[in-house]
Amino acid sequence: MKIHEAFAYLRVKQADRAIEYYKHVFGATEKLRLTEPSGRIGHAELDFGATIVMLSEEYPELDILGPQSIGRTSVSIHLHVDDADALIDRAVAAGGTLVRPPADHFYGERSGTVRDPFGHEWLIGHSIEAVTPDEMQRRYTALMKG
Repeated sequence: MKIHEAFAYLRVKQADRAIEYYKHVFGATEKLRLTEPSGRIGHAELDFGATIVMLSEEYPELDILGPQSIGRTSVSIHLHVDDADALIDRAVAAGGTLVRPPADHFYGERSGTVRDPFGHEWLIGHSIEAVTPDEMQRRYTALMKG
């Protein structure tokens, strides 16, 4: 069995607002939206350029809940971009919460984390240097020894 693709599938309250946030902040384009007669969004697909992110409203009756309802998230979506600082600023200005400010890291990336208004966390970074796996391990070991 070959896996052809993997998609992040977000569960949110107010999916219409989340779609607009992701379009405004990340430049995503909406490919598909399936809306129930009640107005609840059952499925949407957003094109982030290099990948598709899917999302839907919460379905409490099916135990499909998002971070706002469960009180946290254990997943971060990593976006590798041209300018992490600028995108983090944009995400915060649009209503996101800064979790970790941008900083240079041992693995050759400058990155920071934003929690969007719907509870999902986005690790946003850009490359600052090429680091071999061996050098990355050396740096990581040194960092953990403290």
